[in-house]
Amino acid sequence: MKNFIEELRWRGMLHDVMPGTEELLLKEMVTAYVGFDPTADSLHIGHLVSIMMLRHLQLCGHKPLAVLGGATGMIGDPSMKSAERNLLDEETLRKNQEGVQKQLYKFLDFASPAPNVAEVLNNYDWTKDYTFLSFARDIGKHITVNYMMSKDSVRKRISGEEREGMSFTEFTYQLLQGYDFLYLYETRNCRLQMGGSDQWGNVTTGTELIRRKLGGEAFALTCPLITKADGGKFGKTESGNVWLDPQRTSPYAFYQFWLNVGDEDAVRYIKIFTLLGRDEIEELVAAHAAAPHLRELQKRLAREITCMVHSEADYQAAVEASQILFGNATSDALQKLDEQTFLEVFDGVPVFDIDRTALPLNIVELLAVAAPVFPSKGECRKMIQGGGVSLNKGKAGSVELQVTEERLINGKYLLVQKGKKNYFIIRAK
Repeated sequence: MKNFIEELRWRGMLHDVMPGTEELLLKEMVTAYVGFDPTADSLHIGHLVSIMMLRHLQLCGHKPLAVLGGATGMIGDPSMKSAERNLLDEETLRKNQEGVQKQLYKFLDFASPAPNVAEVLNNYDWTKDYTFLSFARDIGKHITVNYMMSKDSVRKRISGEEREGMSFTEFTYQLLQGYDFLYLYETRNCRLQMGGSDQWGNVTTGTELIRRKLGGEAFALTCPLITKADGGKFGKTESGNVWLDPQRTSPYAFYQFWLNVGDEDAVRYIKIFTLLGRDEIEELVAAHAAAPHLRELQKRLAREITCMVHSEADYQAAVEASQILFGNATSDALQKLDEQTFLEVFDGVPVFDIDRTALPLNIVELLAVAAPVFPSKGECRKMIQGGGVSLNKGKAGSVELQVTEERLINGKYLLVQKGKKNYFIIRAK
């Protein structure tokens, strides 16, 4: 059995760990869980840290449980939040749960006959029939208000450090999460809960509840919250979160996010977000340090994660899309792009709109009159004759060229390249 704690430690994925946890994990197969509140219908890359913890846990011979917060998601975790979260209705929560569960199946082994096969559970199943009075007597009796108020997530909101304060609804969150651990301890022999470092207070409430109510011993560990080297929030871009759902964040944009991380971040991220071994990572880091301008570390990071979250085919398509802008891609590669990826590749490029009924149109008329890429017909003719104009990555060899609707990418766009670096999009409406 591999040492799970040591695996997390060298990867920089260990923040807090309760005494005795490592000894337990080395002694026997341990069932452990991580909770995922379905606040959206997709996980984002911030959740990947917890997913990788579960994956390493399973690879080290232990049993992972992924617990969907069908119940806790109705309330909202106050950890790291300065204001009350908007409550979601049941229909939205159900849709979110289905999306999250579908994604989790990509990362863990749920089909193995082995005893450490992964499972997805939903805390709504064991919470929905619990009456308020029963919960207050059975659970609330064992955890004091003093204990709950000592937690950072509660103390900061109540002490006046945050103006909004905290509702009783959110105040009960740690009791509900503690009950999850108690329930799983009793029904699944779950001895360990894991999460981000902001969850330490909630997690230890569970271990305390198990101790006080059952006299049992349970354990906890957390991983650090991932940040960027400049202190910025990890996983955020100008357009928002980087999601695992390809409809929310395309494989191309996903690939580009990892490809563009800084050198210092790449060294940390390749340990956290891939399954590459220690020796191979050390070799990659050493090679990168010798030639950082080649960005081989970022390329390998982007490849590993894009293939894991999406597929090898999506990774190859993302690489080809990148080469369209930065390399010598063919018109065939351009035509294969879906509309979303096409627009992402050429984000920020000037766009001219034309009436599609104007097509077919002579290329000079198109580029100097209908869509003024050139200031004059004369300049346009001169550059075409000199081989400096491309249409959809193919040279516009003649000033007599007729541009037809058949040339439109996705039935809508023409890509014009003026010289080596100047791109323009013509959109037919």
